[in-house]
Amino acid sequence: MTSEKPLGSVVQGSLSQGLEIRLHPDVLVEDMRVGKFLVVQGVRSRFFCMLTDVSLGTSSQRILANPPEPSNTFLQEVLAGSGTFGTINLTPMLMITPEEVRREGKGERGEGRRERNQSKKNGLATAHSSAGSYKAQSSSEIELLPVKTIPNHFSQVYDASERDFRAVFGWEDDPHRRNFAIGQPIDMEVPICLDLDRFVERSNGVFGKSGTGKSFLTRLLLSGIIRKQAAVNLIFDMHSEYGWEATREGKQFSTVKGLRQLFPGQVQIYTLDPDSTKRRGVRDAQELYVSFDQIDVEDLMLVRGELNLSEASLENAIILRNEFGRSWIARLLTMNNEEIQEFCETKMGSKSSIMALQRKLNRLAELKYIRNSCPHNYVGQILESLEAGKHVVVEFGSQANLLSYMLATNVIARRIHQAYVRKAEQFLQTKNVSDRPRQLVITIEEAHRFLDPATVGQTIFGTIAREMRKYFVTLLVVDQRPSGIDNEVMSQIGTRITALLNDEKDIDAIFTGVAGAQSLKSVLAKLDSKQQALILGHAVPMPVVVKTRPYDETFYAEIGDAAWEELPTAVVFKAAETAKADLGI
Repeated sequence: MTSEKPLGSVVQGSLSQGLEIRLHPDVLVEDMRVGKFLVVQGVRSRFFCMLTDVSLGTSSQRILANPPEPSNTFLQEVLAGSGTFGTINLTPMLMITPEEVRREGKGERGEGRRERNQSKKNGLATAHSSAGSYKAQSSSEIELLPVKTIPNHFSQVYDASERDFRAVFGWEDDPHRRNFAIGQPIDMEVPICLDLDRFVERSNGVFGKSGTGKSFLTRLLLSGIIRKQAAVNLIFDMHSEYGWEATREGKQFSTVKGLRQLFPGQVQIYTLDPDSTKRRGVRDAQELYVSFDQIDVEDLMLVRGELNLSEASLENAIILRNEFGRSWIARLLTMNNEEIQEFCETKMGSKSSIMALQRKLNRLAELKYIRNSCPHNYVGQILESLEAGKHVVVEFGSQANLLSYMLATNVIARRIHQAYVRKAEQFLQTKNVSDRPRQLVITIEEAHRFLDPATVGQTIFGTIAREMRKYFVTLLVVDQRPSGIDNEVMSQIGTRITALLNDEKDIDAIFTGVAGAQSLKSVLAKLDSKQQALILGHAVPMPVVVKTRPYDETFYAEIGDAAWEELPTAVVFKAAETAKADLGI
């Protein structure tokens, strides 16, 4: 990399506080932006670094006491680089060590020492040449190491090249990995890839305040998982944004495609509000209902706030369940005062609490998808779709209030998880590859409602987050209030994709258990409000700020497999008209 122009030199630093770089006189400070990636060329390794701060320095306080006039550009140019200069702070993230340097370190000690001394005399020429010899993500030729040392004084700093990014983050067409390009660095047109195999094996989170594009980020991730066949998805679509068309934010009205339109043969939509789904033009959606006998007391504990249930009511619900079994809710709703009085006398229940419970559970009967009993096993049908490799989107339509969403999501996910536990246990017993369950990713919105410290013990999602990959089920949580999620659950979140956050508590929650969090906080606070995100965790080798990939026609063409006959008539007609125009017809 001797042909590259150096940007500055290392003047001081430490492993814990990062490196301070003095920029060369011809480098404009305004080109140095927080989140930018730079490399520091050491004697043995290249240090891949993130820029975390920019500042101005002077060699003498006299300059600050008597600064040059704004019109005196000559004096300003004289001072630039000597009397005044720019400095940047870098946080080293990874060490890239070429294979021949590793071999020198492991053997050939005497000869290697003489070569290193000669290298220093030649202005680090050997280090430059060996750094330019590695190939992207080739473990036999380079090694990505955690940073446990720092480069020497006056080591030169360069812009990170495309080769550096490919070495660290890989490339999408790598035949040996399921890589998916999530975006690009802020100042380069180089893809930043997620390792989807590592991504789906742990629970993950998409965070950001309202309006920062969490839904678009989530659609990108889900599209990548589907295209690369990394897992099957069960998506609880609260606001009908993932299955079919969704509205794009902006001054002019426009829509974006849903997963069913991009992957018509791989995505199945189930709906809890068939009328709403039909009005939106969704075809072939399967109806989905939940019966009272599928609702357990644990489900009511989750929605106790929405139903305003007291502790006494929940205790009496347990008494009713023990007496009437799975049909206890249907039985309770038909009981009159005399029957309740008789039950309380024989079973030591509280009449006032049971009557209050009966009155509040009547709200459940008003939900469109609730039935007294369901002769058809809808949850079993969803499970069959997942086992067949289909990705399932559950739409709520007009039933998107918190009570409805939390109840249905918990009931359905609990039964899916129970089935996966049985399958995983069978696989562990037989060790037969054909018995291995497909990796399942469950996507939930408003995640802090399910995973807050008060209710995390009553939800199946808390169990899934803590179990991680043991039963081949993980979560993709989408939320704007990560501080509301239980700390233990946040510590289990493998990869965190975070758009702009303003609340200090939310920012602190994102960096729970993350080393070097202080410097990353400054990076997160300076993100743009749209189409930028900080990615850190299990699926990337180091934290990275990206300009997220546009979810547009180009993306559709690159990733989708929509068949012509599956597209709505209006879309086909528009495409035909466009083709005619292109041909001059």
